[in-house]
Amino acid sequence: MEMIAPYTTLRLGGPAREFAEATTAEELVSLVAEADRNGVPTLVLGGGSNVVVADEGFDGLVIRVVTRGVSVSRDGEQVVVTAEAGEDWDALVVRAAGEGWSGIECLSGVPGLVGSTPIQNVGAYGQEVSQTIRCVRAYDRLTRHVVDLEARQCGFSYRDSVFKRDPARYVVLAVTYALEVSELSGPVAYAELAARLQTGIGGRVPLAAARETVLELRRGKGMVLDPADPDSRSAGSFFTNPLLPAEQAAELAVRAPGHPRWEMPDDLVKVPAAWLIEQAGYPKGYERGPVRISTKHTLALTNPDGSGTTNDLLALAREVRDGVREKFGVTLVNEPVLVCCSLGE
Repeated sequence: MEMIAPYTTLRLGGPAREFAEATTAEELVSLVAEADRNGVPTLVLGGGSNVVVADEGFDGLVIRVVTRGVSVSRDGEQVVVTAEAGEDWDALVVRAAGEGWSGIECLSGVPGLVGSTPIQNVGAYGQEVSQTIRCVRAYDRLTRHVVDLEARQCGFSYRDSVFKRDPARYVVLAVTYALEVSELSGPVAYAELAARLQTGIGGRVPLAAARETVLELRRGKGMVLDPADPDSRSAGSFFTNPLLPAEQAAELAVRAPGHPRWEMPDDLVKVPAAWLIEQAGYPKGYERGPVRISTKHTLALTNPDGSGTTNDLLALAREVRDGVREKFGVTLVNEPVLVCCSLGE
């Protein structure tokens, strides 16, 4: 049996009962469709950067997506880029920055494959892929047809989409992005990045400068995959920033006067999960056995020397979640997909 751990950035996860690689979209559809007909559970695995797999592994078919191909066309002032799901995401960002395609440069260094970007509505440093996605091609396991979903049909919201909300239905095959033809970045929307670039919010800088500065910031937080950096052996941010309704936000303001917050649409308030975690008593480097909170970034839970288990990681995650809930009344939600395991209540 093939072990799943080597295909994940956390290096965690037990054996797969069956394992296959899909080199084309047609092969991917065929593998999934056949498994569905035979009642075999499937796990579609991309770069393994946003997944936590149980120590017991997966009692079904793991399909690793290794499809390749990028096509480009011009549409007025935009370039339309369609990439197969198995394309490396950061390689696409590198090409975009080099070709003068603006709109995804602040997503530099995000690990994983193209196919995962719409599922999570990947975002960082003020950009989200939903801002540039024009269409997602997917296999609909309910209707058993390949469908092209326009951006408005994808239900994008903060770190969410129809693909994430109904993970058993769609298998992403390719993603089409519409990018601006420009040597300048999109308007800088993140204060830390703006300060480092010495520009104001809304300012634009050369694409190369935006990319290199984002990479510099990410490396400082252990968020660029690097075999020499044990803090990068993670699944990225383990918890999403909570979006609190007005009543809950008011409660938190009583418990933690002056806490950092951002006003969001629909009367929601976003609170930085990292701040909640640190203030609840879990600093950078906090250890629980062989796993720990990153020494560089409070939101990342790491398996620094590879000796930890998924159960170790989940125990740390539960401790952090429960500690934040007890102190602040806010329940943190995991960002990575948990496979055959859970944090419980």
